[in-house]
Amino acid sequence: MTNIKTITLGRRGFLLGAASTLCAPAIVRAQGAKAAKVSVGRQPYAAGNSPVTQYMMNEKLFEKAASELGYDLTVDWRDYPSALPMVEAFVSGNLDIGMWGNTPIVRLLSQNQGIHVLTVGEGHLRMVLCTRPDSPIRNMEDLKGKTVGALVGGDPYNALSQMLLHELGNADPRAFDIKVVNTPTQAQAASLPSGMDAAIAIYPAFLKANAEIGTKGIVNSFGYTEAGYKGPAGEGAGILLPGVKKSPFFPDGYYLHRSFWICSERILSADAAIGQAFLVALQRAVVALGKMKPGDISEMVSKYWGLSPELGSKIVEDEVLFQRGWIWPTEGDAAAITQISNFMVEGRLIPKPLTFDQVKSAFSKAAPILQKAYEATGKLPAESDFTAKGAKDLRGLPAWQMNSWKAPA
Repeated sequence: MTNIKTITLGRRGFLLGAASTLCAPAIVRAQGAKAAKVSVGRQPYAAGNSPVTQYMMNEKLFEKAASELGYDLTVDWRDYPSALPMVEAFVSGNLDIGMWGNTPIVRLLSQNQGIHVLTVGEGHLRMVLCTRPDSPIRNMEDLKGKTVGALVGGDPYNALSQMLLHELGNADPRAFDIKVVNTPTQAQAASLPSGMDAAIAIYPAFLKANAEIGTKGIVNSFGYTEAGYKGPAGEGAGILLPGVKKSPFFPDGYYLHRSFWICSERILSADAAIGQAFLVALQRAVVALGKMKPGDISEMVSKYWGLSPELGSKIVEDEVLFQRGWIWPTEGDAAAITQISNFMVEGRLIPKPLTFDQVKSAFSKAAPILQKAYEATGKLPAESDFTAKGAKDLRGLPAWQMNSWKAPA
């Protein structure tokens, strides 16, 4: 990983006067601070991680939290357009902390790559099955025999497969003579270039295309219809389709989207205080943003999302971090990785599903600093909220109580 060089500043070799002695504790802290550098990758064109990290950067929350733990920290923030180049940088040792979704995490664990999950980076990102404004495609049944764009090997493709499974009965597009073409960028998917009849795009890209070229939404990954829907369930947006209730991820939807912060071994061992500081800074950012209006949060990252505050607020309101008000990974988040590995086997993306022990091992090393960060930020939420019935997202006991986690059925 990127080298984190630690330097201990020496004491002064002379006596201080009486007045200076009164200030000695502060001076010793300053002199004893460890100078360190850390690289952090983010995806500002995605969802909740964008405003959260932007706020951290603007307010230097990471640096401040590190200072409280004895570090003089320099943060190298890096923007990535998608997960793949970030994963490549991390695996090659050129990135200390990064964030990506379920699919690359499952792939890396399947390959026995030694990755460590820090915490939830964003989640509950809406993915929209969309088409052109004049398209005859109005529901899932209409996809049969058509060409659909999706990020193959990524969350959008997995969401599409689960929508097909629970509404048409089979997760394999080929069962319905559906040809899937890879769309490496979300802007490309939402723009529906020539040769594609429909596509599945993440919500920020869909909203932008909808506003600019009239791209029409049909169904979303939460299980609700969009404005362009017409079919057995009725017509128009906001209808909960019956198939989504059969999903193991309900009430999150057909598919449980989570992206996680991943870190190197060093961040959890020699420089574990940096990992703790990162978690503290993340939680403080989420709490601070939770007090702001969604439109104002969106405006912070308008250069990335390209949306008006009114449209951007829709992404903010969907974000699981803002719905929860906290960042801590739970049993439900971990179980979802296991479940998703089963679907990836069906799609022949990995040879065999992950065991729950494999998934737990990815969370285990960060558990102690997660608990410290939770306690340092005021123990929010109350412990009972982790297992609250009626929550709108899948959750459960936090990672530091993983000894009580149960493997998904």
